[in-house]
Amino acid sequence: MNYETARKLLIDQTITTEENPDALLTRMKQGKPPVPGQITSILLALKVVFEALKDAKTLDRELALALYQLSIKAQQLFAAGRKAGIDWPPLLKEDLLRISLASESIFSGIWQTLAPISLGKL
Repeated sequence: MNYETARKLLIDQTITTEENPDALLTRMKQGKPPVPGQITSILLALKVVFEALKDAKTLDRELALALYQLSIKAQQLFAAGRKAGIDWPPLLKEDLLRISLASESIFSGIWQTLAPISLGKL
């Protein structure tokens, strides 16, 4: 996957078009889980965009909005869905956190990963 393809994939996950009725945010608004492979594709695209932009001083507005929406809106939709009784897939919450961390990485230029939780500190 190259940068332009990755950028387009991320933006497409936030808007519904005839060519892409299964955008992640659209599915979540409808109370539907992601299609198989969708989260993996998003995470791969985020890594490609990170690698391409890690030394960039600016980001384009359309990409920045998509990163925001995939990070914040998706988690808001997850929480609202859970409150409404939607039984999301078991790993979706962690996947959305990974998307948020990858988006943060693009903004900061430093790759972020999920830190393992120490059960002794809970």
